[in-house]
Amino acid sequence: MLETSRREFTSREAWRSTLAEFIATLLFVFLGAGSVIVSGGLPNGDLDAARLGIIAVAHGLAIAILAYATANISGGHINPAVTFSAWLTKKISAARGFMFIAAQLSGAVVGALLLMATIPDAADTNLGAHALGPDVSITMGLLMEIIVTFVLVFVIFATAVDPGGMGNLAPLAIGLTVLVDHLVAVPITGASMNPARSFGPALVSGAWSDHWIYWAGPLLGGAAAALVYQFMFINRAR
Repeated sequence: MLETSRREFTSREAWRSTLAEFIATLLFVFLGAGSVIVSGGLPNGDLDAARLGIIAVAHGLAIAILAYATANISGGHINPAVTFSAWLTKKISAARGFMFIAAQLSGAVVGALLLMATIPDAADTNLGAHALGPDVSITMGLLMEIIVTFVLVFVIFATAVDPGGMGNLAPLAIGLTVLVDHLVAVPITGASMNPARSFGPALVSGAWSDHWIYWAGPLLGGAAAALVYQFMFINRAR
């Protein structure tokens, strides 16, 4: 195991994949969180149906585009919950998983810093950091994050991981899933599904309210979806 880890940490291919995860997560935070900031500056910047649609479409399209761009390099994880699920089902090694998650978190922070550098008055916002909606309890928020991440990772395994999946159409299905999840969960939790997307803006803006939910929910939901799909569908098919 130590020898395998050493090879991962010295492999050019591993570092190339890690760089792809860093860039993709940076861009996802910049585009996704950026849509939250910019739409909040429009007339009537409250969370009405139009703003909800803008945020959902921006996140969904960003994931679809970036997954297409990096799928053949790193697998297009762009999300620690996805990487954790892949490690749990032995799709990647622990060393590769560690490298990917470190890159995703670092990319998210740089993406949030770039929002500060490019959008006027961004420093006066929480940079699109996630928080529970009005009258949403911790239990409600945690359950919502578990469910929407379960949906996302289940679709990822069904379309991208399963050998009989959709192949080149998988990123489109994944992006549409992110879009639909946002339509449901933004008013409740902000619709994270992705600890890196939550971590970058939270670190840069200092908005840490109930932040643990955006780790626990996605990791639990993603792990449950991965295990269900792996053992009930992939393994059964074999």
